[in-house]
Amino acid sequence: MKEEQKFDVIIIGGSYAGLAAAMSLGRAIRKVLIIDSGKPCNIQTPYSHNHLTQDGSTPAEIAAIAVKQVLAYPTVKLKQGFAVSVSGKNNKFEVFTETGEQYAAKKIIFTTGIRDLKPAIPGFSECWGISIIHCPYCHGYEYRDEPTGIFVNGEGAFEFARLIKNWTQKVTILTNGAATFEETTRQKIYEIGVEIIEKQVKTFDHKNGLLENIHFTDESAFALNVMYARVPFEQHSQIPLNLGCEFNELGYIKIDDFQKTNLPGIYAAGDNTSMMRSVSGAIAAGSKAGAMINLELIHEGL
Repeated sequence: MKEEQKFDVIIIGGSYAGLAAAMSLGRAIRKVLIIDSGKPCNIQTPYSHNHLTQDGSTPAEIAAIAVKQVLAYPTVKLKQGFAVSVSGKNNKFEVFTETGEQYAAKKIIFTTGIRDLKPAIPGFSECWGISIIHCPYCHGYEYRDEPTGIFVNGEGAFEFARLIKNWTQKVTILTNGAATFEETTRQKIYEIGVEIIEKQVKTFDHKNGLLENIHFTDESAFALNVMYARVPFEQHSQIPLNLGCEFNELGYIKIDDFQKTNLPGIYAAGDNTSMMRSVSGAIAAGSKAGAMINLELIHEGL
């Protein structure tokens, strides 16, 4: 293998966690390759919030600045592509891409994120990240005091509603069919002043991702401009699973306090490891992973 195909660390996934890890390693004068597919989960999100110095910037703006700053370190390279497999063991890994390239690395960091599994209801995907949102800390302030829906069912409905009431008192739960929570939960929801609509949703009416009305299968409608939803997810990359990385009961890659997985030489950081999804959180995790890998390489005399 050519020398330009050999690296100290290969980072699979080049969004915020991956770029932060690369910066830590670049500043440690490590030879690093980032492989990125260019498909971040927040691709539709118009603005990023709750991130010091970047509050209100677009995700694309933050990423563009990050790429420019990271690639200023001469030992860091970025490859646009999709990694399909990793083989080998600690200090002797090989990474293969979908177009047939092969690279070697001593260590691997997975910053591959997750893929949201959105319901197949017309309009939902188009509004996701814009007016159908998942995190009040990221977007709640901009929708404060507005009539707000919560697309939720099951026993978690009460806690979700109680959380959102911090930002607005005008909250309605949309269960998308018959409620599946207990009667005691229903009473607790009513006691905090939250309404419940137990109708199946037909479509989300919107203009350019901005929600306007929810239409139900009984032909009724409900005017609404913002709705929270928690959707299931899957790992964006199946490589960690194929390698034998352990996952927790929620479906996230298990890591220790230093971003290490159960496999020697393999680290993970960002949304693929934590339900606390935020730009600032991903950056912090990536920075830590980069620093810890450099320390491990030092201890191994590499």
